Amino acid sequence: MPTQLTDAPVADPPTAPAEARPDPRDSRTIRIAAGMNRPGQPPPTVPGVAVELRNVSCYYGSFRAVHNVSINVAKQRITALIGPSGCGKTTLLRTINRMNDLVPSYRAEGTIMLHGEDLFASGVDPVAIRRRVGMVFQKPNPFPKTVWENVAFGPRINGFRGNLDELVETSLRRAALWDDVKDKLKQSGMALSGGQQQRLCIARTIAVDPEVILMDEPCSALDPRSTLQIEELMAELSRDYTIVIVTHNMQQAARTSDTTIFMSMGEDRAGYVVEEGETVQMFTNPRNRLTEDYVSGRFG
Repeated sequence: MPTQLTDAPVADPPTAPAEARPDPRDSRTIRIAAGMNRPGQPPPTVPGVAVELRNVSCYYGSFRAVHNVSINVAKQRITALIGPSGCGKTTLLRTINRMNDLVPSYRAEGTIMLHGEDLFASGVDPVAIRRRVGMVFQKPNPFPKTVWENVAFGPRINGFRGNLDELVETSLRRAALWDDVKDKLKQSGMALSGGQQQRLCIARTIAVDPEVILMDEPCSALDPRSTLQIEELMAELSRDYTIVIVTHNMQQAARTSDTTIFMSMGEDRAGYVVEEGETVQMFTNPRNRLTEDYVSGRFG
């Protein structure tokens, strides 16, 4: 039975005027000093909200894994979720694209909106939500099919009627993989290197043209060179897609994200949001002492 979230109206938290909020790209000096330079990225327009969570709590049976989370995910920006293991970061990702519907003991409370649409409203198809909200996992998981079939699979089962060869090439190019595999399209995707497999999974995700891409520690199993390629790809994709990344790598969160959300756990081990803000502010002048201790490596 699909999980149903109950409406829980709540006043929006006060926010500073747009002109008062620092943009991470306004000061290159600050970003370099903090290790957070994303070259080649033009100043963005003021973003809207792509995903809105209000008073979301998540349960596995009687265990509350996430408590009362209210956050906004900005459109066409990269948002990093950081925090110690077990604080509910992955649970939130899996709730946003309704993958946790498949867990019998799972239930959730609160409201999640995608571009103003209630993701758990009556009649909403979870499969359709997963097409709109793609997910890239910690370990690359290409299908045991050819490179071409990996990318074409999603569009084909969703009834795509255009030129599949053209779509496959475009998706592989956007995933910065075309030059590596253009002569290997009929070879198994499982034969690619780890970094190439992860980019293949990203190509497979964007082939169905999602609105949001969720990435759960996408570089944790990759070497530094492959990690850099994925980070550069994320920066490029954020021009067209909203990206949420879970990472335990503080340098990666600082390098890649525009906004950072820090989660921790209470005494009952339920995850909650400690602080959120522009990445530069979070890493150079956090408001909460717990955030400062975590990003500086004093715990976690």
